[in-house]
Amino acid sequence: MADTNKPLLIKRYASRRLYNTETSDYVTLDDIAEFIREGREVQIIDLKSGDDLTRQYLLQIIAEHESRGESVLPISVLTDLVRSYSTQATSMVPDFLAASFEMLQKSQSQMMENMAKANPLAGLPGMDAMRAQQEAFLKAMTGGMGAAGGQEGSAEAPPAADADDAEGLDDIKKQLADLQDKLSKLGK
Repeated sequence: MADTNKPLLIKRYASRRLYNTETSDYVTLDDIAEFIREGREVQIIDLKSGDDLTRQYLLQIIAEHESRGESVLPISVLTDLVRSYSTQATSMVPDFLAASFEMLQKSQSQMMENMAKANPLAGLPGMDAMRAQQEAFLKAMTGGMGAAGGQEGSAEAPPAADADDAEGLDDIKKQLADLQDKLSKLGK
């Protein structure tokens, strides 16, 4: 089993082929991009010279995505990056970019956490009524067995909700009767 705590070592041969040392097979840039998306750190080393080529290959992956129309970096950012190579700001740019991406990742993680905690559909108008109708329909279809769709151990609805459920159940029964009536007319 691979140790995912240390970087995945990829060796580049003189033929420019890339070799995954964990799985003992050749990989492509797309494979390397996928490893990174899965959270793996990757280190690409030239077999002959021992030079670390990781930066070059990561830039190549980004360039390929950008050329395919999968643009993430606006032209203004790319222009500013090019300018930063010829100014005194060169020493500040890496730290600034790293901090910016770290902040972006934290805010994305927080947003995903918040979305997971609260059902995003719950705030939409009519969702409570739709849920109550679904529960009443299931109750009517199952003859009251396993209320709320057969969820065992679910808490009973408060008395005020019983009146709403009865009203919703009557509506559903009426709709079912109307549908049955229409179907019987179609069959004639």
